Amino acid sequence: MPRTTHLAAAALLLFTTACGTAAPEKGPTMPTKSGTGQVRTDLEPLTTRFPALAEAESARWMSGTLGDDRVPGPSTYWIDAIVTLPPSLVAKLSPNAHDDKAEPAVVEGLQDQLPDGPYLTGPTLDDAFAAQGWSATAYLAKDANTVVLVAKGQ
Repeated sequence: MPRTTHLAAAALLLFTTACGTAAPEKGPTMPTKSGTGQVRTDLEPLTTRFPALAEAESARWMSGTLGDDRVPGPSTYWIDAIVTLPPSLVAKLSPNAHDDKAEPAVVEGLQDQLPDGPYLTGPTLDDAFAAQGWSATAYLAKDANTVVLVAKGQ
């Protein structure tokens, strides 16, 4: 094999190896939750958006927008809520839910107020709280009458 062929093969090998060792690109990052930082306890805004909470006894919640407020366009809103429910409603919601070891991904202002796990979750539970342009991931505290909602809407 001529020397130029060896050099060309070596150069090609070096080039493809160098290109193949680039760091992998990071996937899309989750948009940041921005808001006032105020923990609210009023029920009416929650019960209006989530009819399944009509019987709620108390709540601690925060809300705001997702992403960068400087970017024009429609906003996506978020609500993280810890809601105490009557035992009768908990009994209706829990039969189709299953154990989940995941902690609800709530904003920092609510993290220290989360009920102890484990939590019950599932599509049926999420669907019970999805309404009027809002989707929700619901976590029902297994040993408490408390649901944690991580919701988004427009």
